[in-house]
Amino acid sequence: MNITLNDISIISSSDYSILFFRMTFVASIVIISMIAGKILSIYLMRALQDKMDRKQLSMLLKLMRYSFVFLVTVFFILPFMGLELSSLLVAGGVLGLILGIAGQSIVANLISGIFLTLERPIKIGDQVNIDNNAGVIEDITFVSTIIRTFDGLYVRVPNDKVFLNNITNYAANVARRFEYVIGITYDSDADKAIGMIKGIIDDDPIAFKNPTPTVFVDKLDDNGVNIFVRIWAPSTEWYSVKTRLLWIIKKTLEENGIKIALPQRTLWFANSMPANPVEIGENDCSIFSHH
Repeated sequence: MNITLNDISIISSSDYSILFFRMTFVASIVIISMIAGKILSIYLMRALQDKMDRKQLSMLLKLMRYSFVFLVTVFFILPFMGLELSSLLVAGGVLGLILGIAGQSIVANLISGIFLTLERPIKIGDQVNIDNNAGVIEDITFVSTIIRTFDGLYVRVPNDKVFLNNITNYAANVARRFEYVIGITYDSDADKAIGMIKGIIDDDPIAFKNPTPTVFVDKLDDNGVNIFVRIWAPSTEWYSVKTRLLWIIKKTLEENGIKIALPQRTLWFANSMPANPVEIGENDCSIFSHH
């Protein structure tokens, strides 16, 4: 069979047409996937903008947009270009297994960080206790959470520990309750003491009046009468209110003749005390002589 120069030119132009068509198709798919990814990002931004930090949300949307383009490339463009998807999946599966074993802790922290960002049990500035690390949240990333402890140390806690551990958030509620147990002597007027304590709380500009503070006699102890006090204050101010009111209550009670109970013991003897004490020897069991 003889192939002329004219036939060769026809074949070349046909190949160029196929190549041009494929390039046009690939470019169209990429552009459509980028537009679809942008639309998806805008929708997710509107849905999550009130639930996530702006910086974290921007990172998440970029990750999702690039992942969307990658999936479109793998499942649409590569098969169109003639690449066997099955062999690619096998190679990708082996590579994914190797990376998964090598970086499973990183992946676990990343997934935990995404769930923490979506659930938002904590946010920057909250006072928390996580895995026995009590302090203020300084930063939350997709991999770890930074806590500035109350004694000034910075602790980096992996997000998988944050997500799986119990989280005590001291600032999640607008109000926080604190308590006192104030002991007064039995010869002091308990009703007067309760009235003065209630008056101190009512006069404080920060302590909440609703929920109502409670002041009552809780226990008749060995050393005195225990008055139990419960007070609500803003979560951001509760510690300063607690320390200030306790000192004011103590001074006010003493200035009005209410004695604070101290540990004491009263000994009663069945017989009169002997009048002749003797010196204690090494083997003596008593400080009094016996008749």
